[in-house]
Amino acid sequence: MSELPFIPFALPQIGEEEIAEVADALRSGWVTTGPKTKQFETDFAAYLGGEVEAIAVNSATAGLHLALEALGVGPGDEVIVPTMTFTATAEVVRYLGADPIFVDCCPTTLNIDVEGIKQAISAKTKVIMPVHYGGLACDMDKILALAAEHGIKVLEDAAHAFPTRFDQQLIGTLDSDVAVFSFYANKTMTTGEGGMVVTKNQALAKRIKVMRLHGISRDAFDRFTSEKPAWYYEVVAPGFKYNMPDTAAAMGIHQLKRIDQFWQRREYLAKRYFEQLADLPLILPARADSSDVHSWHLYVIRLTEQAPCTRDELIEKLAEAKIGTSVHYVPLHRHPYWRDSYQLSPEQFPQADKAYLSMLSIPLYTKMTDEQQDHIIATLRQLLGK
Repeated sequence: MSELPFIPFALPQIGEEEIAEVADALRSGWVTTGPKTKQFETDFAAYLGGEVEAIAVNSATAGLHLALEALGVGPGDEVIVPTMTFTATAEVVRYLGADPIFVDCCPTTLNIDVEGIKQAISAKTKVIMPVHYGGLACDMDKILALAAEHGIKVLEDAAHAFPTRFDQQLIGTLDSDVAVFSFYANKTMTTGEGGMVVTKNQALAKRIKVMRLHGISRDAFDRFTSEKPAWYYEVVAPGFKYNMPDTAAAMGIHQLKRIDQFWQRREYLAKRYFEQLADLPLILPARADSSDVHSWHLYVIRLTEQAPCTRDELIEKLAEAKIGTSVHYVPLHRHPYWRDSYQLSPEQFPQADKAYLSMLSIPLYTKMTDEQQDHIIATLRQLLGK
């Protein structure tokens, strides 16, 4: 059907600068958390502005766990999460012995439904954890107001949301307690594996730093560069092993420098999809309001009832045309662990379930060429009858 090589669903864009910086880290002898991680944290906080502190970790999952622990979440507490998300959002709640309370999504944006949050709040609710699905900001004004009214903390799962803006403000600089970003291989920028925890609260930042590395009061870099004896440290809590190594941070330093360029390319590709797919039997992604910015981590299309094939058939036919796709996500209420542990059913989440049955994510990444995107568009038009 095509002479083009296979077009993957996602592919990172790694330049010579990243490679050179990683090599420099290897030659320096600092291959764990050290000066490059410090630089990456400083640069990331400077990019966001708003007097935030940035704490690098080895995954966004680790960052969410650290943030919930710092917020005091424990057994008997409840954390409100969307069902339309990756399992990491909910699993970190269970790490701490607390219970996730699942909420349906908005049918248009696929973000967590604010009315659903209201109904889910109880005396046990400790944290609301919105996920900026696909890179489109949740309605943070309403969520923050609701949290303030009930004395509940807000932790933003911003794994998709760099450099997303809500009401002209970068995610990470809002009035939530903590935000956590992901730098996994398919995200808008990458360190291979890795994440960043961002907060304006110094007490939370201090706790997260301690718990990031075994509950030790001084991290390895501080111990080997401070005036105190290098061998001396104190364990002040039963912490975790969640630090980011310099080899990963070295990539992040240069990926961060190009994030605006990366976003411009993603915005351009998304615009072409909107222009060329508008007349097909599809529901296209929700766009950001004029005062917001969509990061376009994902471009999720949904088949309408007029489509000549099912979602699964379309995925198979696209694969035959050498086009990779994915599904974001199988909602959590459909997974055996969450379904059986919390007695969940599709009927409880009608919007998320309906969206799931018709959705697929098509390629959108900065290395994708116009020619490759043209092939994807032409194939979709052929398969969907236009």
